[in-house]
Amino acid sequence: MFNHIPVLLEECIQGLNIKSNGIYVDGTLGGAGHSCEILKKLKNGKLYCFDKDEEAIKYAGRRLDAIANNYVIIHSDFSNLKEKLNELGVRKIDGMLLDLGVSSYQFDTPERGFSYKYDAPLDMRMDRSQEKSAYDVVNYYSLKDLERIFFNYGEEKFSKNIAAGLVKERKIKPIETTFQLVDIIKKYLPAKVLNKKGHPAKQVFQAIRIEVNGELDALNSVLDQALSMLKVNGRLAIITFHSLEDRIVKNKFREVSCANDNVKGLVNLKDNEQEFKLITRHPIVSTSQELETNNRAHSAKLRIIEKL
Repeated sequence: MFNHIPVLLEECIQGLNIKSNGIYVDGTLGGAGHSCEILKKLKNGKLYCFDKDEEAIKYAGRRLDAIANNYVIIHSDFSNLKEKLNELGVRKIDGMLLDLGVSSYQFDTPERGFSYKYDAPLDMRMDRSQEKSAYDVVNYYSLKDLERIFFNYGEEKFSKNIAAGLVKERKIKPIETTFQLVDIIKKYLPAKVLNKKGHPAKQVFQAIRIEVNGELDALNSVLDQALSMLKVNGRLAIITFHSLEDRIVKNKFREVSCANDNVKGLVNLKDNEQEFKLITRHPIVSTSQELETNNRAHSAKLRIIEKL
């Protein structure tokens, strides 16, 4: 059952500066919280929604049907943005939203294996039709690759300890469940870390999830695509939930905008004469009122850029 509360909803809708006849993209449909509000503002415009999760698509479709029919849902990763939209005859867009990371529904569905709070098979696939799962990463990745993803994607200081521990334990028997993985992580962390606030497995779970779903590669890929497809005055709004995502978005936005201090005036995007300005020089975060009702909003940061 979906329990979906969209993060920074009002700020996203205002930030997109929606035109009633515009073409908009929600790259992360999820429970359709943001998409529903975008669709309500479109009269002659059209909304294109991307998602890899078939369960989310079924639920979101019912919600959107209750509002209007001028939308299209695309079962694909948002990294295929340009290809999929071009196939539908769409070359330019007026705005795009990305609400990155895992949806509340995915976290709260134990059998999806995203959470260290529930005992479940190691899965973590956003698209359940793909082959690679968390089980494959944990049981078949080399020691060096495990160290790399734990350190790079989880910013885990004890990545070498944990990776070595996993390799040792999986030789005894396969690591099949989330609780097995949590126990191993705890076993190979120092006591001083285990006594700290926060769950000791959080960073490793994040790292495995990012690897399974190719999240950072997808983000890097979609940024250039989305910026190149924006019409004049079109906007790209992105919500991030951890420092790795936010750093990628912040650096790209600065690179292509007049926020780049190394260049006078405006900066062109690669070989195209495309110029951008930051709508948010500092990220927008949730209000105290939102934080009271939506725990997921605590780490959310919204950045917005506009095509000039």
